[in-house]
Amino acid sequence: MYLLYSALLAVGMVLAIPFWLWQMFRHGKYRTGFGERWGGVPQRIQQESAQQAIWIHAVSVGEVLAVSGLIQNLRERFPGYRVVVSTTTDTGQKLARTRFGEENVFYFPLDFAFAIRPYLKVLKPRLVIMAETEFWPNFLRLSHASGARVAVVNARISDRSFPGYRRFKSLLQRVLQCVDLFLTQTEEDRCRLVEIGAPENRVHISGNLKFDAAEPDAPPILAELKIALVLESAGPVLVCGSTVDGEEEMLAPVFEKLFRQNPSAVVLLAPRHPERFDSVASLLEQKHISYARRSQRTGREMAGSVLLLDTIGELSALYALADVAFVGGSLVPRGGHNILEPARYGAAIVVGEHTENFRDIVELFLKQNAVKITNPLNLEKDLLGLMHDESSRLALGERGAEVLQTQTGATERTLSALAGLL
Repeated sequence: MYLLYSALLAVGMVLAIPFWLWQMFRHGKYRTGFGERWGGVPQRIQQESAQQAIWIHAVSVGEVLAVSGLIQNLRERFPGYRVVVSTTTDTGQKLARTRFGEENVFYFPLDFAFAIRPYLKVLKPRLVIMAETEFWPNFLRLSHASGARVAVVNARISDRSFPGYRRFKSLLQRVLQCVDLFLTQTEEDRCRLVEIGAPENRVHISGNLKFDAAEPDAPPILAELKIALVLESAGPVLVCGSTVDGEEEMLAPVFEKLFRQNPSAVVLLAPRHPERFDSVASLLEQKHISYARRSQRTGREMAGSVLLLDTIGELSALYALADVAFVGGSLVPRGGHNILEPARYGAAIVVGEHTENFRDIVELFLKQNAVKITNPLNLEKDLLGLMHDESSRLALGERGAEVLQTQTGATERTLSALAGLL
């Protein structure tokens, strides 16, 4: 099975070469860490490889934030082990290096034996931890065969991926046998894991680590913007975070009407993918909406304009400025993004109807009337209504912050379960 999988993976990668090249030359993706992905263990990792390791894989920014508290606790409770972190995306890599030190962070190798084995040889992991749901057959098999214990934490099976997993249950079941422990976010995730082949006695519920995520480090721009808002008597502030293709078109008329009705209002707009920064800027120009790019900001006035966040890793902290936060990827069928980041600061949260990726969190907030669900037809009414009604948005934000406070504790439960593997 593994030989056939590797062959199919190789064929798929060859066919994808034109796409990779386009992404590399057009958007700069995949250039950094290219050698690391193909099994080249960086020197900075090798120099610090005397101890046995706990290897944690966190795909991108969301996973890095989720496991940050867990990593801190692992380092404190098990000082005899070196904790290293791999990521897949450039944004996740940048954040992980900042939080955990460059000498402990690297790009996750491609799922080929020749790319994985050098890392296992250098790191000699005692425990391998996958954040959320990353079922790489060769990686799991080789990690298990090396003598490492393997755990999947904060596990979730999304509505989108579940049918595919069930379709290939007979193959996936063999892969999941290589995992010693599954810690799921919810009971539904536990049932789905068992249904696709995970041994039932290895699957337990620990809760969602994202509820325990620490407040992000404040970038210098946060203090600057706070001062600018006070000096200008500007506000309220609408933060539109992690927007995806198609959503800015829907939001632009809202911005236009907001600024006409309230010239003091401010919008922070953070597109999800860096390669879209230029196209979103062009859209704002075409709509004649006043804006400034974060990377080129020179202290100009904020009132009545959009600040386009064309930088990486600042959005989470800048939700602290939000009176109202629209969390993107939800007006179009992309599954939505994490609403816990704005909830941490008591912002009034609005999302679209497509929130499958965070279904349990959104349902929890909905039960407490702590999030507003909108759609393209009601977007303008819902956002402007909250921007103009201070008491309603404060009440909505307070309920969201309360929900967040009631759901903590997953980190400690996860840590206790992992201790049994060590």
